[in-house]
Amino acid sequence: MKVTANGLQIEVDDTGGEGRPVILLIMGLGMQLVAWPDGFVQQLVDAGFRVVRHDNRDIGLSQGFDHLGTGNLVWETIRHRIGLKVRSAYTLQDMALDSLGVLDALGIARAHIVGASMGGMIAQRIAATAPERTASLVSIMSSSGARGLPGPRREVGAMLMRRPRSHDEAALVAHSIKLLRLIQSPAYPQTDEQLAARLTFSMRRAYHPAGLMRQMLAIGADDDRPQVLARIQRPTLVLHGDADALVPIACGRDSAQRIPGATFIAVPGMGHDLPPEVCTILAHHIAPFAHAADAGTAP
Repeated sequence: MKVTANGLQIEVDDTGGEGRPVILLIMGLGMQLVAWPDGFVQQLVDAGFRVVRHDNRDIGLSQGFDHLGTGNLVWETIRHRIGLKVRSAYTLQDMALDSLGVLDALGIARAHIVGASMGGMIAQRIAATAPERTASLVSIMSSSGARGLPGPRREVGAMLMRRPRSHDEAALVAHSIKLLRLIQSPAYPQTDEQLAARLTFSMRRAYHPAGLMRQMLAIGADDDRPQVLARIQRPTLVLHGDADALVPIACGRDSAQRIPGATFIAVPGMGHDLPPEVCTILAHHIAPFAHAADAGTAP
């Protein structure tokens, strides 16, 4: 369903029913709400939660910003490397307000805020700027964005710069599989058929690469978050795979060190994806942590 959130039309999925503590799931760069696997959502529902997912602005079925153009990613990357401010069509704080607007539209006063990758960055901003709306924070395979942290492995960075041979569906899926193979969880590999099925479903639901470019610039422009994290006073859990080739585990450790009292857990064999086995591991950490936060016993 669509709701009006922060003045935008945002696509939302709401599972589990009212009267339960709420978990708000925020997905990463260019990823739709369906990137949170249904099985993961069901595990959280079975653990007693109402689970809300949404497409971030500019992605999926939520409102786009094509009228603002895509910007010049190469030039803005150069600006970032020499210490200049990246210019973006909108900010991660704007996206945090979108997420809070989703809660407003659903009549939810506070929620456990769970974000993956860029979604973790948005979740961090929510916890820092709206603590009264944040029951707890869970940041998964994310980063503080601090300068000097390691970036993607060389082969991953090179693959990110490549473009598909054409824009037909088969070429786009094949190109995406090559990237996913580089960043997947080595302990829990998925077959090409599994990856292709998920990618095809996502692309047929919505395909909006220009939105991904604008989101990327929003990440680059978010240069004060390392200092903002020190303001977070809500129970915080940082989960990160020890085999993450896109956002190395040092980024997760750094986030946890910057957030007062945060708990850090390294997940063995996890990369930068959510295969079923990883989802089960994450749910087994998130559910008891959120229940403890509600009871006032979380770290």
